[in-house]
Amino acid sequence: MAQCQRVVNDVLETVDFVAPDERVMFRTCKKEKDRVVFQMVGYTQEPSLSAMENDVAAIDVNMGCPKEYSTKGGMGAALLSDPDKIEAILRTLVKGVSKPVTCKIRILPTLEDTLSLVKRIENTGVAAIAVHGRLKDERPRHPVHCDFIQAIAEAVSIPVIANGGSLDRVKAHADIEEFRKATGASSVMIARAAMWNPSVFRSQGLLSVEEVMEEYLKYAIRYDNHAFNTKYCLCQMLRDKVESPLGKQLKSAQTNEDICEGYGLQEYYKKTQAELQARREAIQTNHNHPDQPVLDGDVTTMRVKFERFVLREYPGEFSPKMFLLEWSRKENLEQPRYETVQRSQDRAFQSMVTMTGKKYRSTLWEKSKKYAEQASAIVCLRVLGLPEGRAGEEYSGLVGKRKREEKSNEMPDEEDTTTYFGARKRHLSENPEEQRVTNYSK
Repeated sequence: MAQCQRVVNDVLETVDFVAPDERVMFRTCKKEKDRVVFQMVGYTQEPSLSAMENDVAAIDVNMGCPKEYSTKGGMGAALLSDPDKIEAILRTLVKGVSKPVTCKIRILPTLEDTLSLVKRIENTGVAAIAVHGRLKDERPRHPVHCDFIQAIAEAVSIPVIANGGSLDRVKAHADIEEFRKATGASSVMIARAAMWNPSVFRSQGLLSVEEVMEEYLKYAIRYDNHAFNTKYCLCQMLRDKVESPLGKQLKSAQTNEDICEGYGLQEYYKKTQAELQARREAIQTNHNHPDQPVLDGDVTTMRVKFERFVLREYPGEFSPKMFLLEWSRKENLEQPRYETVQRSQDRAFQSMVTMTGKKYRSTLWEKSKKYAEQASAIVCLRVLGLPEGRAGEEYSGLVGKRKREEKSNEMPDEEDTTTYFGARKRHLSENPEEQRVTNYSK
C-alpha cells in the first residue's frame, strides 16, 4: 500500500488504490465509507495511510494472524513476542492519522502476560482492542478461551472486541450476542462465519447460501471485482460442496463472466457491462469538451486531470509530455520546463510548465508528481492546438517522424539522441533547472 496511488474511478464510482503495476490493491466506495475498516497485517509508514484515511472509518493492525506469510516477515502474531514494537507501531499510527486506530491480538500463554500486553496497548491511545481467544499456535479446532477475553474486558477501560467463535459458537445472528455475553466484551468480530454466510449479521435470520452467493456475485460484477477473488469468496461459501458440479464449474472459471454462467446471471452480466460502458462513454465525452482556458495572473489554467488508470484515456506509449517535447524540438524552441509544488495537508501535486515564455497549469491537483506534470503538458498542448496522445486522436506524426530520423542514423550522437525511454529521461532528470519540487502549504 505504501506505493499505491489513490485513484477516483468515475466509471465504477469507487476509490481505488492502485499499485505501480496497475493492480487494484484496495477498492472502496462512498456507500461503505463510514463502515469499512482497513486492516493490515503489518506496519506501513504513516504517509501511505494518510492518503486513505478519509476513505475508511478506521484503521486496524492485525497482530494476531498466525499465517506464515505474516509471521515470516515479523508481522501478524509474530509481533506478540515484541511488545516494544507493538507499542511503537500503535503510537505512531495514533499520532499520524485522524481516524480511530484499533488492533487485534491473540492471547499469550499466561493471563498475567496477556493482561500486561493489553494494558500497554491501551496506553498507546488506540480506540479499541480485538482479542482472538486462542494462543498463537492454536487453530480453529481448539476451543476459544472465553475466560481470557473476559479478564481482559475487566482489566481495561477501552472497548474489547471478542473474536474466535466462528466454528463452535457463532452459527446464526442470535449466537453473536451469546458469545459477547460469555466473554464480557463490548462487541464481537466475526471472520469465517461471515465468509461462509454473510447473512449471519441478519437479525431476521439466515438466508440460504444460494441466495447470498447470487447477491454477492452481482456486487462483484457491479464493482469489477477480480475474478480470482470472486472465486475464492464463493468457494468459501460453498464449503463442503466445493466438489459439486457447481463447485467444479466455479473452480474452472477464469473470468467473472465465466462464473456467471454457473449461476444463470449471464444477462445480468451483459446488462451491467452495457451500463458501465455507457457511463464510460459519457465521461469520455465530457473529457473531450474541457473547460475553456482561464488566465490566472500570467499563468493559463484549465480544469484538466490525467486519467490514465480510470479511463485509459492515454493508452499509447507516448505521453502528453513527450508530444510537447517533440513539438518544441521540431520548432527549435527551448524545451518545456516543469515546476511542481506539493500541498502539505494531503500531499497532492500541482505542476506548471513554461513553454516559449508562457506558463500553463491545471487547476486540479494530482496524487503524483508525474501525473501533475502530464496534466500541465495537456493544458499547454490544448491551448496550442496540438495533439496530446489521447485514444482515438489523429496524431500529427511528430513522434513517428523523430523515431524514423533516429533509425536512419547508424551512429547517432549521444547529445542528440531522443529515444523516449533512454536519453530523454536522463536529460529531464539530470537537469535541475528543468524540474523542481517544493513543499507547499495552503
